[in-house]
Amino acid sequence: MNPLFREIRHNPLLWLLVFVPVVFIVEHLQPEAPTLLFVLSVLAIVPLAALLSSATESVAAKTGDAIGGLLNATLGNLTELVIALAALRAGEYVLVKASIAGAIVTNTLFTLGASLFLGGLKHHQQEFNRVGARFQAGLLFLATVALLLPSALGAADSAASTAFTEKLSVSLAIMLIAIYGLGLFFSLGTHRELFRSVESHGEAEAALWPIGLALGTLGGVTILVALVSEIFVESVQGAALALGMSTAFVGFIVVALVGGAAEMAVAFSAARKNRLDLSVGIALGSSTQIALFVAPVLVLVSYALGPTPMTLQFWPGAVLMMLIATITASFISNSGRSAWFVGLLVLSVYLTFAITLYLLPPRVL
Repeated sequence: MNPLFREIRHNPLLWLLVFVPVVFIVEHLQPEAPTLLFVLSVLAIVPLAALLSSATESVAAKTGDAIGGLLNATLGNLTELVIALAALRAGEYVLVKASIAGAIVTNTLFTLGASLFLGGLKHHQQEFNRVGARFQAGLLFLATVALLLPSALGAADSAASTAFTEKLSVSLAIMLIAIYGLGLFFSLGTHRELFRSVESHGEAEAALWPIGLALGTLGGVTILVALVSEIFVESVQGAALALGMSTAFVGFIVVALVGGAAEMAVAFSAARKNRLDLSVGIALGSSTQIALFVAPVLVLVSYALGPTPMTLQFWPGAVLMMLIATITASFISNSGRSAWFVGLLVLSVYLTFAITLYLLPPRVL
């Protein structure tokens, strides 16, 4: 356990781990203090994300950036899935859909853009595997099309029956899950040679953790993040009212940023170490996993957990933002190279969405 304790002792950010037991204590003693619980849960998730970053980098160093990125995206999305399931049980479908759309846009624009920007500040020019990035962007475009159809039909034809929308959503959900599984088989199996990391000559890696310690930390931290996320989702509505934020803004921006904190920490650290393939794999891989797996699973699970079935019909503004984010990712992935200003441009697109949602919340379903 020495590497873990050494990491905590020398990383001031990890000293915030003290807020993990604090948030559980406050939740037990003062469950009717949503704003305080909201702040404490955010402070608790941040160091857990940093710890997850160190463990994931150790695993990625032994498995390769492709598998490392997939592993980090999967563990990071477990947090978002837990948040969405908690909201699903409560019938908060607006929050669920906003968090899904927000997670896709946040990972595609904010995580990717910030990684390119932070990496570019330290390295004059960086390269990444163009084939892998374009593959993820292609999967994301397919998912966006699948989300666009129920939304477009529902907006264009108000007479479209609820039964039709539900059947269409279930059919598309099953198709997207199947495509996601086949995509993993393609990228990690039959054509894995196309997804090898671009060789980088960045700084030497710090001492890596033993693989057993890294995997154990990943599992333990993921459980803690899930538990803290439960408190977060229970307090976020009350905190939103107190802070004057709409449900759509909370789901699209706040929940997405907090839920994706673990992935962001790893992506930013990897970009600074000139391992841009890992950063791109996390950003686009997480968006793809949410769109092709998490969202469809929530549709199917809603028949068992939700008060009513959930559909893939999103409000038009959310679909437009997801489509623009996907197109932006396609443009960025074309060259296989990046500099800090490219990341700044991507971040500017995300900031445009955030300002718009804050000042003019969209019509929600």
